[in-house]
Amino acid sequence: MEEIRAKIRKYALQNAVRYENSPKMDAVLKKMLAEDPELRKDAKVLSTLVEEEIKSIVSLSKEERLEELAKIAPELIEELTAKERETKRVEIGLPELPYARGEEVVMRFAPNPNGPATLGSARGIILNSEYARMYKGEFILRFDDTDPLLKRPLLEAYDWYLEDCVWLDAEPDEVIVASERIELYYPFAEELIKKGAAYVCLCPAETFKTYKEQKLPCPHRSVGVTENMDCWEKMLSGVYEEKEAVLRIKTDMASADSALRDWVAFRILKREHPLVGDRYLLWPTLDFESAIEDHLLGITHILRGKDLIKSELKQRFLYDHLGWNYPITMLWGKIKVQEFGKFSTSELRRRIEGGEYEGWDDPRLPTVRALRRRGFQPEAIRKFFISTSITQTDIAVSMKNLYAENRKMVDATALRYFFVRNPAKMKLEDGQSFVAQALKHPSREEFREIKTGNIIYLSSDDTAKLNVRQKLRLKYLCTVEIVSTEPLVAKVIERETQQIAEMPVIQWAPTDGIRVLVKRPDESPYRACGKAPPGLAGARAEPVMGRSPTMDEGLGEPLIATELWNVVQFERYGFVRIDSVVEKETGTEVVAYFTH
Repeated sequence: MEEIRAKIRKYALQNAVRYENSPKMDAVLKKMLAEDPELRKDAKVLSTLVEEEIKSIVSLSKEERLEELAKIAPELIEELTAKERETKRVEIGLPELPYARGEEVVMRFAPNPNGPATLGSARGIILNSEYARMYKGEFILRFDDTDPLLKRPLLEAYDWYLEDCVWLDAEPDEVIVASERIELYYPFAEELIKKGAAYVCLCPAETFKTYKEQKLPCPHRSVGVTENMDCWEKMLSGVYEEKEAVLRIKTDMASADSALRDWVAFRILKREHPLVGDRYLLWPTLDFESAIEDHLLGITHILRGKDLIKSELKQRFLYDHLGWNYPITMLWGKIKVQEFGKFSTSELRRRIEGGEYEGWDDPRLPTVRALRRRGFQPEAIRKFFISTSITQTDIAVSMKNLYAENRKMVDATALRYFFVRNPAKMKLEDGQSFVAQALKHPSREEFREIKTGNIIYLSSDDTAKLNVRQKLRLKYLCTVEIVSTEPLVAKVIERETQQIAEMPVIQWAPTDGIRVLVKRPDESPYRACGKAPPGLAGARAEPVMGRSPTMDEGLGEPLIATELWNVVQFERYGFVRIDSVVEKETGTEVVAYFTH
């Protein structure tokens, strides 16, 4: 009873703090019944308790209510703060684009497809597409895949990116592949040579480095147009080998920043590209290709990481040489997802190819494919990144923020099922069969049937805490008293669903429970993700991304097998997405991916 009173008080305080008014009885009752539908049997007593707690809170000041709530349930304060932030985001949205011209706005996201979209990629996809939507403009997905050496594209990634864009509700209006447009860039290089704004450099890399450090021009910088064009033709025809010649853009050799001094626009790479094979020998650098494409595609605004500011400074030399206006640029700081730390697509690819991860949708990876397989909702990811907005300040966020956003969307629809980890057998003494009528979802009066004999299974995390003569409630089934713990035997003492507040209420698996494997992203031992029932206390812990996979094995009720590809909630465990259902000689086996 004391625990029920404590819950009533914290929810009543939460209601009072949120609306800065007296707690609403109906709201508190709904909270209590949603959390534990079995309290409906004692609705009259519950109403009396709620009324008593509300009366004691009415006399408290606004500050006293907030102080008490912060003391007894600080997580509810965080929930209120998160909701306030979300409300403000909806009201404010993204900051306006400077000098936006309505339907003329053209945004682009330009990944190198050396792997699928990561969380960082999702940020770029979502914010660029959102701006295009805001101004009824155009969103272009462009693959900047002109580095077959250091950032070699992955053939499957082209389709994966497009799939992820569609899934994130960011389908591009146009898809451009730079490696298929190389010949478009050559005329611009020739124009720059003829203008005296570019030259073929035959210096070895170390020699040019010395010139650059001394802020001196190399001997080839002053060569005439005719000779430069001849060298350019030799580069195109394959006369030169790799590293023997590069095309440089003339900038300012006296620039304070050495990276801006006569940067490379084209280099020779005699190797196959995964998409276009050996069609080309002369490849543009990213800075050159990206600058030309932004002009050709009519990009009006660029969202760019502030760490790439030098790319803009380089490209502005190019635009000045060609007499073009540079797109409007908005810089943003880095975003770090705390649970993942530092990562790179190249490093992830190396580990996958080395067998450390199962694939690009391994639940431990920060890829959109992994989040999708785990059961995240695309709208939750959109809201999560839109809430980060555009700021030049580096920000660190936790996956807990994404969990909270996603939970709002899946909690209302995810059906509830029983799953017990590391099952331990319990025998019910009376030897009869049972049929439990279990709620499909706490918010509606729809039931599922769970049939079982006198053998049931409990989680070993629960059975380890049981004692002889202890009473506990098998949820939706019956109340039992423990007769012995080795072997585990109990007698049924009550078939009605009436619940005693101090009595533990736990989930169970039936006699014919099916095998369930849950792939988790963390390497920590299992902890109940919700508050354990009184008498069976468990610690609360969200998953932590680790290098070692966790596979929780257990038994679940047979109806879980009907939920293929759906997100459901395993009671007192967490949300999962049912990934596969396989019929084996030993029976049905379900594989689920842990969501949060």
